[in-house]
Amino acid sequence: MTTTPRTVLITGGNRGIGFAIAEAFLAEGHRVAVTARSGEGPEGSLTVRADVTDAASIDAAFTEVEQKFGPVEVVVANAGVTRDTLLLRMSEDDFTDVVDTNLSGAFRVVKRAAKGMLKAKFGRVVLVSSVVGLYGSAGQINYSASKSGLIGIARSLTRELGSRGITANVVAPGFIETEMTAVLPEATQAEYKRNIPAGRFARPEEVAKAITWLASDDAAYISGAVIPVDGGLGMGH
Repeated sequence: MTTTPRTVLITGGNRGIGFAIAEAFLAEGHRVAVTARSGEGPEGSLTVRADVTDAASIDAAFTEVEQKFGPVEVVVANAGVTRDTLLLRMSEDDFTDVVDTNLSGAFRVVKRAAKGMLKAKFGRVVLVSSVVGLYGSAGQINYSASKSGLIGIARSLTRELGSRGITANVVAPGFIETEMTAVLPEATQAEYKRNIPAGRFARPEEVAKAITWLASDDAAYISGAVIPVDGGLGMGH
């Protein structure tokens, strides 16, 4: 893989998939910064405090990264929350809070990143969605809506900025071995695995590798794509 060292910013890089993404970019020799509301990114990365629901905090985080590492060339919008409940029990706040973090948060981050990318005539935008954004999930209308909305951002961004050396793609992970899946009862985990053709959950680094590839020089002609990393769970969706 052809790798030019880039300045990379990953939102929500203090745990789970975000942490693994930061580790993968570091291993390839990139300058890596992560945003986090608390906690730290992996050793060797720069952690900046930011809340994706607050445009001013995003601007401050980008400014700090730009001062230390130069303009952000690769942005990975990974920060996300869930607030699962069935539709008839879902409050207005349950819906709008999840959408504000997962979808509007990605919009704020991408908008701030685009300024530097346009100037450089280079950029890689990767939006971390979910198999649920395509497949749907009972009790996750808010989360599913927010994650499918990222596809609209990536494809519209591709049409707006595709001629400027900027790509925008979506990665849609399935079930991943993280703290969230580890606490599920064994019977529940087994039931989920029965529905996954690969018969197992993904390792976080398997998602991270798809993302580092999309950000690489080799993926310059891929934009507006949705790449599932789900062991075949959501095929055709």
